[in-house]
Amino acid sequence: MLLSALGLFVTAVLLTAGAGYWAYQHYTGRVQRIPQTFPTDAPVPAASKGGQNFLLMGLDSRSDVPTTGSDAKGKLWKYGDQRSDAMMLVHIPDDHSAAYVVSLPRDSWVDIPGRGRAKLNAAFSWGGPPLLIDTVQRLTDVRVDHFAVIDWNGFRKLTDAVGGVEILMADGERRHMNGEEALAYVGERKNLPNGDFDRTHRQQNYLRTLLEKVMTSASLKDPLQLKKTLDIFTETVSVDERFGDDDMRQLVWNMREVRAGDMTFMNAPVKGTGTERGQSVVHLDRARCATLWRAFKDDSLEAYVDTHPIDRLRPATN
Repeated sequence: MLLSALGLFVTAVLLTAGAGYWAYQHYTGRVQRIPQTFPTDAPVPAASKGGQNFLLMGLDSRSDVPTTGSDAKGKLWKYGDQRSDAMMLVHIPDDHSAAYVVSLPRDSWVDIPGRGRAKLNAAFSWGGPPLLIDTVQRLTDVRVDHFAVIDWNGFRKLTDAVGGVEILMADGERRHMNGEEALAYVGERKNLPNGDFDRTHRQQNYLRTLLEKVMTSASLKDPLQLKKTLDIFTETVSVDERFGDDDMRQLVWNMREVRAGDMTFMNAPVKGTGTERGQSVVHLDRARCATLWRAFKDDSLEAYVDTHPIDRLRPATN
């Protein structure tokens, strides 16, 4: 029910808003790294012809203490205890002019290495980040370059740190939400016409709303408020151990001109829903997905979006 994607992009926005070189060094160095993130003894797809791919995850840990970020007091993963409620595969093209965010339905019926077929979100529950990454890479044939995660506690804390968000609802009205209310908003599915598919768009809508606020916020000119928000980020988000300080700083610098209007949010193509072993599941459209994943590998998502029908969040206005 969480949005881990905000981690990478909020960092990029905040660090380029005047925090300076000291902030680059100080805050990227404080981001929590996850040891042994990537699978071993597993096939690794060829790198994309351009750009980078990030697997971003929201964690349903149902823990009373934080499990992600530098403020973590509980384990990120314990067998059977946590499931990935939000998963987004993000491609940043080689020219760093945009970002493409594809939500992977948590109930997608997929092959999980060594486990057989099951729901996609079971991969993290059974094997933590390595099994989830292995599953996604085999499913898409897209190499995951980096991984980031945030849990429920971090979601609420980060939302409150920016003063809440003004969400544009389906009826056209805007509603102010604090962290707890925003968590309920992105987690709702039973009362939505299209269930989980509408829920992923709510998650995307929240993320973009947060980005728009941060990018235009007067608080970015307030050093104390800026420091507070950066502190919250490092306390709540964890990334893979390969995502070094220099890599993060380079990404921040390269993405400095990207705005919400440069980001495309969509759902992975699906055939529909069904039942497997008494469970409600989502069946991905293999043929259409293969074309999408090829665009990831070829660094051609701009052309893909222009020429293919997609389940897309309405474009941003800025």
